Amino acid sequence: MKVRVWDLPTRLFHWCTVLCFVGLIITGEVAGDAMVWHFRLGYALLTLLLFRVVWGFTGGYWSRFSSFVKSPAGILRYLKGVDGANANIGHNPLGALSVLGILGMLLLQIAAGMMSDDEVFVSGPLVGKVPATWVQAATFFHTEIGKVVLIVLALLHVSAILWYRFKKNDNLVPAMIHGDKQISGNATASQDNMRSRLAALLVLALCAGAVGALLWWAQTTSAGAM
Repeated sequence: MKVRVWDLPTRLFHWCTVLCFVGLIITGEVAGDAMVWHFRLGYALLTLLLFRVVWGFTGGYWSRFSSFVKSPAGILRYLKGVDGANANIGHNPLGALSVLGILGMLLLQIAAGMMSDDEVFVSGPLVGKVPATWVQAATFFHTEIGKVVLIVLALLHVSAILWYRFKKNDNLVPAMIHGDKQISGNATASQDNMRSRLAALLVLALCAGAVGALLWWAQTTSAGAM
């Protein structure tokens, strides 16, 4: 039977995140006006990540953290192959670790970028709000560590998709485009109707407002302790 696994908001989040990530890598390597877009893409990605965190508690069934984040015992059951046939039609337990790692690293990289200062052309909006030692550490992490770790995680993510496609004959990409998977037996379907999509739009707007409020605060309040 065909079952809706990924709701439209989750699918849009996924592909918009990919576009923002690629754009950030490119603009981060080009000096001059490209940095303006680097910051804009960073704020857009932060909005998307905040949305995904909220949607992980309120979104479609298979988009919720509770459906795919497993305990160590659950991961062990998956590795032993004793889970039910349709227990992991969304993210499997190892894929869940990858998702959490990427989301966490993206948030950390953005936070570091907002506190970074190259002392030549640009500085993040939070540079004046944190101690100088934080700025130095954040700048080093953002430019030397975080970027490399994220590229490695992205390559591992793509490698895992290719491994599932060619070794297990399980193509994961189409479901992230149209949302559905063909399965044997029954499984819970993710809610994906106009009501849930409007709710996702409201969540996204609130997250964008939160990012905007953070930037407004950074520009209007007095500098923090240095």
